Amino acid sequence: MEDFVYLDHAATSWPKPPEVAAAMMDALQSGANAGRGNHSLAIGSGRVLVRTRSVLAGLFGVSNAQDIAFTHNTTMSLNMAIKGTLKAGDHVISTMTEHNSVRRPLEYLRKTLGIKVDYLKVDHEGQLDLQELENAFQPNTKMVICNHSSNLLGSILPIGDIGDIVKSHGAVFLVDAAQSAGSIDIDVKKMNIDLLAFPGHKGLLGPQGTGGLYISPELDLEPLMHGGTGSQSENSEQPSVRPDRYEAGTQNTVGIAGLLAGVQKVQSLGTSVIHEREWALTQRLMEGLSHIPSIRLLGPSLGAPRTGIVSFVVDGEESANIAHRLDRDYKIAVRAGMHCTPLAHKAVDTLESGAVRASVGVDTTEHNISRMLAAMDDLYGNARSR
Repeated sequence: MEDFVYLDHAATSWPKPPEVAAAMMDALQSGANAGRGNHSLAIGSGRVLVRTRSVLAGLFGVSNAQDIAFTHNTTMSLNMAIKGTLKAGDHVISTMTEHNSVRRPLEYLRKTLGIKVDYLKVDHEGQLDLQELENAFQPNTKMVICNHSSNLLGSILPIGDIGDIVKSHGAVFLVDAAQSAGSIDIDVKKMNIDLLAFPGHKGLLGPQGTGGLYISPELDLEPLMHGGTGSQSENSEQPSVRPDRYEAGTQNTVGIAGLLAGVQKVQSLGTSVIHEREWALTQRLMEGLSHIPSIRLLGPSLGAPRTGIVSFVVDGEESANIAHRLDRDYKIAVRAGMHCTPLAHKAVDTLESGAVRASVGVDTTEHNISRMLAAMDDLYGNARSR
């Protein structure tokens, strides 16, 4: 698929670095279950988990690597954080740009426990009014949840400033780093982040089925799952020691080995270098698309900060049809539709139409952007196409 242009990195990064596949194959050859034996193969698998946890801790400014629990994806991490923290009568502040991985657990708890939820409005560039955030706090506000970057708009929220506000009110701060981990610097201590949910398969360049949740040592979440951990097996209750408390069952050691290689690749390149390169590519894509009159770009304006996401709509055209034509006729992969974030679409008036999302990654090239722009110009850049 050498001639295929992949612009769907916001869904999952591809292709993975060769080091990721090699690390997974090495882990697969050992075949042992980490933490479930004292033989050398099991110990070797355990070392993979320890090293990966340590590297992730360094990436996110985490003091104790044991405060990072492995999960299967960001969705699982968010469910662990939300359902493990909130109780009946709690109030939550979130935003209109959240993914359904935040909204659906909240709505479930609203229905089953009676929690209260406020989704703060954002402007057309995806930004919050921090004064409105201040005003939204109530005596029973337990948690503030927001994404670091919108998976539709590419907007970047001022997590450090939000963290300061949340801390001043004594609430728990949960950050969804699905679109920022690996491409934007994150420091949980400096940003006052209590819970950080992140995927392994996007900006961290690891395989699907990997992710994690940083849990502040000051918090004791109720585990989402209960079961075997290889520790304190004589007790009927889930262990209190971390990370075992939050990692019931056999770990995806093969996937985590690939995640380790992916994170090491990110560290070798540098998150700031990755971000600057992706930003430059999005600016070129936005500038080219802006010359087609029928296209409306979503999110931050040209020249403003954003992650590697460019979403747009075409007047009178279904987003799914655009994506289909790009795939079928030009071998270009993008994503169309609701992107699992209907409130964000409502905020930018695309709830009925959906949008096309092109997203760049570590391996995206100038040539890829040129191919995308040429295809869109061919399709919609003249009066006949419109």
